[in-house]
Amino acid sequence: MNIPFVRTSTLLATAFDLIPVRRYAKVFSPLAMILIVASLAHADHNLFVSAQAEAGGEGTREKPLGSLSQARDHIRALRKAGTLTAGEAVTVHVASGIYPTSSSFELTAADSGTVEGPVVYRAESPHQARIQGGMTLAAAWFQPVTELEVLARLDAPVREHVRVCDLADRAPGDFADLKPSFRGAPAAPWLYVNQQPMTLARWPNVTSGDAGWATFTQSVDTGLPQPQAADPSSHKLHPGAFRFDDPRPERWHLEQGVWLFGYWTHDWSDEVIRIASYDKVTRVIGLAAPHSYGINAGTWGAKGRRFFAMNVLEELDSPGEWYLDRRRKRLYFYPPLDLNDAEIVLATSTQPLVKLDGARHVKLIGLRFEYAHADGILARNVEHVEIAGCTIANLAGSGVSLSGTESTIRSCDLWNLGRSGIGLAGGDRQTLALAGNVAENNHIHHYGQFQRTYAAGIHAHGCGQVASRNRIHDAPHNAVQYGGNEHRFERNDVYRVVLETGDAGAFYTGRDWTSRGNVLSQNFIHDLGSGNAEHVNTMGIYLDDCDCGDRLEGNLFCRAGRAIMIGGGRDNPVLGNLIVECPIGLHIDSRGMTWKQWNNPADKSWCLEEKAQRLNYQQPPWSTRYPRLAAIMNESPREPLGNSIHDNVFVDCSRQICNFDGNVTKLLDKFDMAENLVIESSNKPAKKPDWSGFRDLAIDSEEAQPPRGGDVPSYELIAQWQAWLRNRTQAWESIPVQQIGIYQDEFRVTLPPR
Repeated sequence: MNIPFVRTSTLLATAFDLIPVRRYAKVFSPLAMILIVASLAHADHNLFVSAQAEAGGEGTREKPLGSLSQARDHIRALRKAGTLTAGEAVTVHVASGIYPTSSSFELTAADSGTVEGPVVYRAESPHQARIQGGMTLAAAWFQPVTELEVLARLDAPVREHVRVCDLADRAPGDFADLKPSFRGAPAAPWLYVNQQPMTLARWPNVTSGDAGWATFTQSVDTGLPQPQAADPSSHKLHPGAFRFDDPRPERWHLEQGVWLFGYWTHDWSDEVIRIASYDKVTRVIGLAAPHSYGINAGTWGAKGRRFFAMNVLEELDSPGEWYLDRRRKRLYFYPPLDLNDAEIVLATSTQPLVKLDGARHVKLIGLRFEYAHADGILARNVEHVEIAGCTIANLAGSGVSLSGTESTIRSCDLWNLGRSGIGLAGGDRQTLALAGNVAENNHIHHYGQFQRTYAAGIHAHGCGQVASRNRIHDAPHNAVQYGGNEHRFERNDVYRVVLETGDAGAFYTGRDWTSRGNVLSQNFIHDLGSGNAEHVNTMGIYLDDCDCGDRLEGNLFCRAGRAIMIGGGRDNPVLGNLIVECPIGLHIDSRGMTWKQWNNPADKSWCLEEKAQRLNYQQPPWSTRYPRLAAIMNESPREPLGNSIHDNVFVDCSRQICNFDGNVTKLLDKFDMAENLVIESSNKPAKKPDWSGFRDLAIDSEEAQPPRGGDVPSYELIAQWQAWLRNRTQAWESIPVQQIGIYQDEFRVTLPPR
């Protein structure tokens, strides 16, 4: 039934007219009057939107509006006319279909609802109302290539497979050129087929034996400043150069633009840089822009530096690859399947699909946001906003970036993202007021596809964000990255991350004394890295560069590299964690005591005391909430003190139970360590540390043997070890694996397989 937009007074008059006068006093007692007025004042008005709507829609089911923006404008008009008050609830029902857009759907403070009367945009069928920032391409538009010049540049075996789509009269405007260097997505557009991103023509291919990477070991010029150089241009940061012995670049048309994606010095810093020159004799590649860390300028990691070439027509040689001639607007594509029944979309919009600025009490439910060369949802200064049961996928930017208070992102599916999944910010660090934003029951995977580092599944900053029971997997770098205070990360299922990077952690924070009060509890962190179980350049939880004040309690680690790494920080209790088949269980070092940049005023990122001073850390509320921080300058601030280590269980750590450097071992009399168990069931486990606070849990007989690793899945292995521990020691409090990660609710009716 369509509920008409009428004033509450009209409804009351109608109700009175329907009641006989002699019964009036009995029916309308004062309490009844209050309840009726309240319910009518907050009646749920309904609007309808359809992709097949005709012009002149009225918002009824029979005459729907054509877009979310039309529905918003209709609500604005009704409010302006006084037909709809700000306190009345409105639900916009969005029918299944595709809603193309080249601009953002924007909601401001003027579009807000109230606690009793929220404004809801809801899909009639979950995930079937599709808001798209791209253009659909017809299969018939892709024709065999007949241009002789182009055919000559393609390998002979693939010429008959490559197709071309002429976009000159189909895509308005010009396609921007790629910048000389960039992080993240290249200039729009991007091609998707059947909801999967295609690959910009590259070398080596993703499927090559070297996992899609070329390597070099010799830089000719790092590009870092050389004050003593004769050439003045070398006195500052400048483009570098390196020797690459493979002759492959000889075939590329560099004048048309070839870009290299590379981890140029560090395995945690990626950048795309155009080739400026290539010398066929010396085989030196000169780059067109500098890289801030230099080219192969020294790193903690492999000597060989990795890169691949992209945007190379000559390398269009594998199914799923494509190339765009941006000036002639011709799209070349090697289809991976028959295109006749395929969904082909070119993501062209460079605007976020949704922008919320100052909106309050607004809900987006069950909608599908996809195919934009930008972010999905950008929410700023919002209050009580809920994004529930939505699909947010196939974007060049991030899924959801939200700052504000008391807002929730719940039961959403986010995947194929160029940057991060969900970003939460808000609260007041100065006063330690909590934001109360929550990300719960979200499935976030295959993100960081363009920006490969520091684009996490979940970002949390400010004060008081919560990330609970999310499933996060398949990404090159972090799963969770955070800074600030009083965040909680609970029962998240994290796996197959840090797949491509090094000196990196699934959970990561760093370089801040003041980032305190954060709790990481009962998370399941497993199967990290690129498949090398002995890789110790990958961490489960990484508290980097003197970070302080995090509580790591009751987490489960399995095959997670260096499970816990505390890089010189203090006041980080490590309590009741279970660590299984990780090469190193716990790492603590003393970099604050040894690194010259500690508290260096010349390096603002390292000026730890100044960061604290900006927050008045020696005055309430900071001094009362964090008394150890308030007294830090009086208690050997460079020493990694206060890291309590209690009730942890280390099972079959193959290299070391604890990796403490020399300075840390000299400070052990200041450490609080007790009731940590070491279990050795494999053939060559690491031995128990010879320190107080660690003891072996003996395996008495063949009958009492605990589960073995091998091919046992991590979920099963962790569950078996917990059951074994319960039988051997009453002190162990199990962490139910089945209660970690996503769950069924009204928005998530089925669970995807792991």
